[in-house]
Amino acid sequence: MASEKKDGYRKNFSLIITFIVLMSVLFLLSLGLAYRFSTKYIENEFSSEKVNVLEESIKPYNDFFQKKLPEVSYYNGYLDSATAASFVDTVLLEYPFVSKVVFYDSEVSNTPVSDGLNIGKFSFGPKNIYQFGSLVPLDSVQLFSRNNTRNFIVGDDFNTLGLKLVSYIESLDTTRVPGQDELFSNFSIVRSNKITYLNIPRMEDLKVYKNMMRSRLDANPVYQQDMLSFQLDPYKIKIVNTRPLLFQYIKIEPLTYDPLDTTEVYLSTEITLPGPFSDYKLYFISSKSFIEKEILSYFLPIALAILMFYSIVVLVAFLIYRNLNINQKMFKLQYDFVNNLTHEFKTPVSVIKIAGNNIKSAAALTDRELKMYGKILDEEADKLNGLMNKLLAFTQIENKAIALNRDEIKIIDFLESTVESHRLKHPDFNFTYEVSGFTTFITDPVLLGSLFDNLAENAYKYSPPERKKLHISARQIKGKVVFRFIDQGIGIPASEINNIFKKFFRIQNQYNQNGSVGLGLAFCKELVNFMKGEITVRSKVNKGTEFKIVLPYND
Repeated sequence: MASEKKDGYRKNFSLIITFIVLMSVLFLLSLGLAYRFSTKYIENEFSSEKVNVLEESIKPYNDFFQKKLPEVSYYNGYLDSATAASFVDTVLLEYPFVSKVVFYDSEVSNTPVSDGLNIGKFSFGPKNIYQFGSLVPLDSVQLFSRNNTRNFIVGDDFNTLGLKLVSYIESLDTTRVPGQDELFSNFSIVRSNKITYLNIPRMEDLKVYKNMMRSRLDANPVYQQDMLSFQLDPYKIKIVNTRPLLFQYIKIEPLTYDPLDTTEVYLSTEITLPGPFSDYKLYFISSKSFIEKEILSYFLPIALAILMFYSIVVLVAFLIYRNLNINQKMFKLQYDFVNNLTHEFKTPVSVIKIAGNNIKSAAALTDRELKMYGKILDEEADKLNGLMNKLLAFTQIENKAIALNRDEIKIIDFLESTVESHRLKHPDFNFTYEVSGFTTFITDPVLLGSLFDNLAENAYKYSPPERKKLHISARQIKGKVVFRFIDQGIGIPASEINNIFKKFFRIQNQYNQNGSVGLGLAFCKELVNFMKGEITVRSKVNKGTEFKIVLPYND
């Protein structure tokens, strides 16, 4: 049976080790795949997150284009140099990428102009031109004045937007109201690093302009128009790095920029700037060692989840292994219990049967024979009765099917009675005791007697012939009664100390081959627990064993 047990352990252990090795290989493969997936994911993020950086970086430009430019139309063409200077000043402060602004204080009339456009009776030209910029602190610089004789060639921005205005007026359908997007696109020009904007006239003014171009207007009206040309510097766009752990360097470069370092040590990507900055791009570059932290920050939660799953699987495997071993152990314990119990019953039953047959077959029995057979039958019946009582008591105590009686006992009388009964059974048993600190004790005398009898029998059974000694000490310490049972027996191996109170457990030694069911110490443990106490043991092999029992004391 021991060989089968070892084989079973080896088989279970081999299966579990094989399973854990396979799971460990899968665990390592999973970690490798997870790291590879994290690397690919972060590299994809490196390419896709540039859109967010672009959107955040050009938010000020979008605000300028969609909100600030249309404010020019609110003045209805009546901007003068002072008002224009104030307006431009706010633009330069709020939008650092605007480096210079040229203001065309213009008018539309039916009087021909030398600097501007003349179509039919429609004339469009500047009265004054002013320049504002970072190099011009507060005052404007006047570049042109119609009343000044100095020469100045009106720039291409004015002429281009003027032609666009003329083209729009010629194709204008006066029977419908144009939309704001249509007006905005026809009254502005977006070029490289420059936006030129003309304030949008009222619909009634546009109709007048159309009639002037067709020479259908005899009156001499004059309409004010304001045109502003904004020079933009892309290098002054504030770059907003929304992923500082992903993008190491971000800079604005011309579209033709070609990096010198194209090794595999770096990751790079780019995206073109919109509108007037379309000749430039945002250029992103990061070393692979730099984005390693970002890869790890994404990889570690995945690795932790894989580790938790692996730990759970290993724990389940360990629990299965432990349960298999416990089941095998319980099977062996139950097998030994049934085998030993059978032997325990078989021996007295056989003796009783032999004695009965001898009495039955004898023609006559002498008085001596009658006494001998009567004693044999009585002793063997006591053995059977004691064994059945122990099993019954163990079951009742374990299931708490009996009540704990409380009687006052005189401890010295109780110990003397115990000593005398064991001396009668075992004349070679050297039994001593001592008491200190109390004389009476409230407890269940029957259960306490069973506890003492079991420990005394154990001390006698597991001691060599020359050392069959047991000393019992009883002391009252801090509201507790402490009993110590000290023998000089064969002792208990340290590896078995934690098992001796388990049901059906037997230590394999020369004193325990037969005649033990493995219930004695388990019965003692249940008795002490039932009496609300504690039992502990200390032992040295070939030196002896000490059982310590602590029970509640009631004076």
